Amino acid sequence: MKKVCMFGLGFVGLPLALSFAMRGCQVTGVDIDEKLVADLNQGLTHHLEAYEGKGIQEILRHQIDQGRFQAVTDGQAAMKACDHIIVTIGIPVESHKHDMRPLIEVCHTVGAGLKAGDLVLIRSTVIPGTTRDLILPILEKESGLQAGIDFDLAYSSERIAEGRAFHEFEHMPAALAGINPASTQKAFDLMSIVTRAPIAQASCMEVVEASKVMENISRDVDIAMVNEFARFCKAMGIDIFEVVAVANTHQRVNLLNPGPGVGGYCLPNALFYLLPKADEIGVSLNLLSAARQVNEEMPRYVADLVLRNLKVAPSQAQIAVLGLAMKDYSNDDRMSPALFVIEALQNSGCTVKSFDPAVPSRYDFKVDSLEEAVKDAHGIVLLTLQHGIDFMNLDRLMELMSKDGQPFIVDTKNFYDPQLVWEKGFRLERL
Repeated sequence: MKKVCMFGLGFVGLPLALSFAMRGCQVTGVDIDEKLVADLNQGLTHHLEAYEGKGIQEILRHQIDQGRFQAVTDGQAAMKACDHIIVTIGIPVESHKHDMRPLIEVCHTVGAGLKAGDLVLIRSTVIPGTTRDLILPILEKESGLQAGIDFDLAYSSERIAEGRAFHEFEHMPAALAGINPASTQKAFDLMSIVTRAPIAQASCMEVVEASKVMENISRDVDIAMVNEFARFCKAMGIDIFEVVAVANTHQRVNLLNPGPGVGGYCLPNALFYLLPKADEIGVSLNLLSAARQVNEEMPRYVADLVLRNLKVAPSQAQIAVLGLAMKDYSNDDRMSPALFVIEALQNSGCTVKSFDPAVPSRYDFKVDSLEEAVKDAHGIVLLTLQHGIDFMNLDRLMELMSKDGQPFIVDTKNFYDPQLVWEKGFRLERL
């Protein structure tokens, strides 16, 4: 039975820890958030994950009851009983600048608790070269041990989509590389406990680090392209969603649908993990930077669609925002486009009330019911599809809304049938 120590119990770390526990490993999860740790040890989590018909809370409680999972705040103590250490700590990005401090602090903790024979597997998304150039020296200095001789070190990219974590840990092909062949093999053996899909063993850790960042940026670029197409189609007076559907009848074309922006922790941050290395080696990334700018401008574009539909001054307007998560059917609101749409509307003078029953975060503009969000609103903005929001009760929505000008809906998800919305008395605006 392998004993695993998981550093970071967020959207990646918790389901990964439970994936190992479900397969018989003894898992200790480490996080500095004391409330999170206390909640997890009571079997409580806000995550919306499931596996084989069981929700993550049921899985969590069962693994606790079986004695295979516990959460703690003391990382060094946790490592005493573990020989396989996995790090899933993210690198925050603010104002286009990455912050390595959380990852560095964890690596100091890991290094101080490291023992001969341990494996350290980094699964954070990082600047290419980070594992070898930054993490390895910290681990060696803190432990007094040598990587590849006294302990094993490897990197494996994270590829899951939030909401499908358990399934994709098991079935998504994976990639890894170690500091030497022995480390690669040990990491492969550990990952094979959970992953049934092929696991590619790359020639070096930098290949896997770079491939992960490029995977995320490729999605960002694809979305930016269709978001730019959306503006073009709007100016032409044609429907972007119909254009995408027709274009996708070509067997070698697979356009995505446009949206209000790109959110979450992975895609928006990816470019800013690649740029530092690009600057260091003197390579310009003009296309990737332009794509990021297009996606960052989408929330302002959506806000402008709202403003142009108002029949009252923005300072007198109330807008209902439905959906706060960064994508459909998620509870993750990190860097959500909805937050930036709301900020743009508020900066324009509008009063905003938002509703999303899945997102646990509290905001001044967030209310606890659909009725409260929509009451006296001049317009509705649909930003994220979500269970628990009755989008189709159009008669009730019309009844609640302000009659100061014709109520309108800005639909960024291509959710509504235009004919039905018009029959119910709304004006409809799509991307």
